[in-house]
Amino acid sequence: NTIVTINDGLKAFGYGLLVLFFAMSVFHSAASFHDLQRPEFALRHFIRFIIAKVAVGSAMEIMTAVFSVCGGVVQSIMGSMSAASVTLPQEITDAIEEVGFFQSVPLWMVTFLGSLFITVLSFILIMTVYGRFFRLYMFTALAPLPLASFAGEDTSFMGKAFLRSYLGVCMEGAIVVLACLIFSAFAASGAPIADTSLPVVTMSWQYVAQTIFNMLVLVGAIKMSDRIIRELMGLG
Repeated sequence: NTIVTINDGLKAFGYGLLVLFFAMSVFHSAASFHDLQRPEFALRHFIRFIIAKVAVGSAMEIMTAVFSVCGGVVQSIMGSMSAASVTLPQEITDAIEEVGFFQSVPLWMVTFLGSLFITVLSFILIMTVYGRFFRLYMFTALAPLPLASFAGEDTSFMGKAFLRSYLGVCMEGAIVVLACLIFSAFAASGAPIADTSLPVVTMSWQYVAQTIFNMLVLVGAIKMSDRIIRELMGLG
């Protein structure tokens, strides 16, 4: 596994940063040599050093544990999701079947434009979801470096920010699933009622327009998943 290999390779750099952050914290906290002789001073920094060392050495396990917890939340939400498909209303299907060759040319244009919009939106959707997975991989691979910051009191904020950001990226999966759930509800209950008194091109365009609108809602919700998570978790 490439991610595991990179993670293991960066542990050596993480240990080096750990020693550096630990030394910086000790020298910054000690106002005099007398402070270094106090047992509680040494014990506090020793415990912090041990915790940071364990965090760096178990970075992969920590990332996997956080991902598993968030994955359980996503699976729980997915359990309430019902599959829905976008199907052409029977009224429109019947009207299209009765259209002649020359009258079908405008329908081809509507179909082409609708398919083009939906394809572009689907591409944006796929790229957004794949981008989230790439961020998860990068967070996991580079985990030993920011976790080493727990060795120092003045640098521990970097490790806390890293864990909160990683938790936020993992929880974006829940927002993505919720967005798909909303789209599924729109697709299941928001099918337009075809007005047979209208021309078949108009009926088809109304249906394509509503499908594109539902896709825009889905893509917009997924694109804003990181912002929603930041607001919910106070990540700023």
